[in-house]
Amino acid sequence: MSSEQVLLGLGANVGDRLETLAAAVHAIDDLDGVAVEDVSAVYETPPWPPPDDPRSVTQEPYYNLVVKAVTNLAPHALLAETQLLERAFGRDRAREARWGPRTLDIDLLLFGDRQIDTPDLVVPHPRIAERAFVLVPLLELLPGGALPDGRRLTGLLAALAPIEGIELVVRLEDLPGRRLERPEGPTAPPASFERPDVGDGRAGGR
Repeated sequence: MSSEQVLLGLGANVGDRLETLAAAVHAIDDLDGVAVEDVSAVYETPPWPPPDDPRSVTQEPYYNLVVKAVTNLAPHALLAETQLLERAFGRDRAREARWGPRTLDIDLLLFGDRQIDTPDLVVPHPRIAERAFVLVPLLELLPGGALPDGRRLTGLLAALAPIEGIELVVRLEDLPGRRLERPEGPTAPPASFERPDVGDGRAGGR
């Protein structure tokens, strides 16, 4: 299977949120068949749904980021791997409340230009358009990007205005010891969290 680009949304609001997200990025990069290419900044965001929504659960704010990677895994195989990582970080899907606190949440946001609709996996993620906390870091990695159906990410974010409560916390490349180290070679080139300069099109304060 040829490699495809995948965008993953990570969130945590239990325990050391920053340590969890940094460790989870490395764990994703360590998966066989997955290579992390880019990572957004970390943002502190309010829980979703918002407090005035009857579905909301009282909980602490989240730290969120988005990872861009390439993978030769099939979508359901990647889903299975990310759910194993969630369990390794303490998530118990059988006991948790829907939209409740999470030690680690990993969502498959985009998988190439695929549109998938199965009982256990929907891609693009069905609530991308509702979630500024996903769109802001996603636009960092895909400035000018669009969903497979043609909807532009900038338009989706503009539709949610005013955007409140999303605060940039840190960029992982600014944390000591957070660079990705991979052995040199044709299939595993050196990489880090450094991102190329993409001009003024990126969200999140740049």
